Amino acid sequence: MARKRKPRSQSQWRRVDLHLHTPASADYQEPNVSYLDILRQAEAKGLDIIAFTDHNTVAGYRRMREEIRHLELLEQLGRLQKDEKERLSEYRRLLAKILVLPGFEFTATFGFHILGIFSPETDLRELEFLLRRLNIPLEKLDQGSVEVGATTDVLTAYRTIAEAGGIVIAAHANSANGVAMRGFDFGGQTRIAYTQDPNLHALEVTDLDKKGPRTTARFFDGSKPEYPRRMRCIQGSDAHRLTRDPNDPRNLGVGDRVTEVLLPEVSFQALRDVFLSNDFTLTRPFRPATKAPFDYIQAAREEGPTIVQDFHERFSRRGGFLYAILCDICAFANTNGGTLYIGVGADPKQPPVGVGNPRQAIEAIQAEVARRITPPLTVTADVQETQGKKVVRVLVPRGTDPPYAIDDNKIYVRSEAETSLAVRDEIVSLVRRTVAAPAEGEEKPGPGRVEPPRTGVEIIATEERQGVLYHTMRDLRNGNVVTNVTRKSARRLWHYAITQAEDHPTDPDQLQWDGDIALIRRRERGGQVRYDLAQREDGKLRIYYGVTDDGIHGPWARLVGLEVE
Repeated sequence: MARKRKPRSQSQWRRVDLHLHTPASADYQEPNVSYLDILRQAEAKGLDIIAFTDHNTVAGYRRMREEIRHLELLEQLGRLQKDEKERLSEYRRLLAKILVLPGFEFTATFGFHILGIFSPETDLRELEFLLRRLNIPLEKLDQGSVEVGATTDVLTAYRTIAEAGGIVIAAHANSANGVAMRGFDFGGQTRIAYTQDPNLHALEVTDLDKKGPRTTARFFDGSKPEYPRRMRCIQGSDAHRLTRDPNDPRNLGVGDRVTEVLLPEVSFQALRDVFLSNDFTLTRPFRPATKAPFDYIQAAREEGPTIVQDFHERFSRRGGFLYAILCDICAFANTNGGTLYIGVGADPKQPPVGVGNPRQAIEAIQAEVARRITPPLTVTADVQETQGKKVVRVLVPRGTDPPYAIDDNKIYVRSEAETSLAVRDEIVSLVRRTVAAPAEGEEKPGPGRVEPPRTGVEIIATEERQGVLYHTMRDLRNGNVVTNVTRKSARRLWHYAITQAEDHPTDPDQLQWDGDIALIRRRERGGQVRYDLAQREDGKLRIYYGVTDDGIHGPWARLVGLEVE
């Protein structure tokens, strides 16, 4: 029953639901549902790819295959009854339209759920052996239960599934039993490890079609300093029944929450290639025909410039537009990687300008990168479309051999939403990154103390020389320390901090303290909120300037009225 498809010359958006349960799961809500019923419902929802992911078992997929083999054997023996012939014909019709993948929803230690999805060519005995390696008890292998005792830790499970050739997805990551669930009792380093591991291919989330700074996809977009790896976020139904429960709409049915994937062909390998790629425009939440298709570029514009994305309305050598693009590419490579959109401005209310000859623009950008940036840096560029205009998108990796320079001597870095020439101490930090040397000057909070915010800057020392104040600045995002910064030489955020410190020094007696932390001021500009914060530590007053929401955590979140991460 292997399905054969010819490769398509052009990629198409395909609807996938990679998190479906069957009656093989012990908590399935409609035990009388047949596998044909599930396939028919998938067809009715217009699905192209589905995965059977029962709890800690592949019994559901195996039972479907066994039923088909039994019907095929009866056919070979000439013993098919009329109803059996109709069932086999229906299976063949549906499996020619829908790719059904074997998989499981594994329960790791501490109850975290992980989806492992595999090629239909995979021997199911190999998958059962894999579950045994993950410490699923033999007697539990066919029960489809989430209660399987002490199994394997999350990171080992990621690695084991990935090495077996599977797609590894953190199931319902932002809700119950999810590795990114906010407010669970583990330390921040644990959640960072669970959501940034290189063997994890995607996060399944329940708020993918929502907008705003507090969504899960926004949290994992690469802009948070402690979560620098951008994670692909998808959605699935996690259906435990055929159709949505009328008495509880939270209980979804087959295809009630779907992801669209841009595929050259409907195959497991094409799907896995997408999950292994760094092109995040290849997946999007499916929207019914009554809604406009999801526009990634418009969504990025609504988010605005960040440390990992920026916008250029114009492309040309004349006027310095091409050089500005080159500066951003250099800065992204030296910092955390990022994405440039060329042909659109940052203001989401303004219509896109577009690029007249996008292919020519791509060739010029790549030629300029190859000619002027050292050491060699590989960037990917392609043509996207938004509101009927063609836009060039440039994907820049985080460089592995920094510092990267333009014309051998101009080194740029990215600080929040700003690209600037690197100063001496930042260049030293980039060199240290290459040789893996420990950074200097970064202090760690003692036991019981509140960790500083994770964005913004702090002035840690000031010295006057010949009537000029020289400041030592700490970048709270990465701990880098830069010395000898003056008001005249400071870049935007540094200049703000120095101006505030020199002209409007903070009086601790005028602050309203919450323990040892306080809010100095909250300001909003260009749709982005920044905070100036204070902290008392061992009799010393520490001031943190320009902290963004991405840097707020724990007690700081309660202080400024944000949800605790």
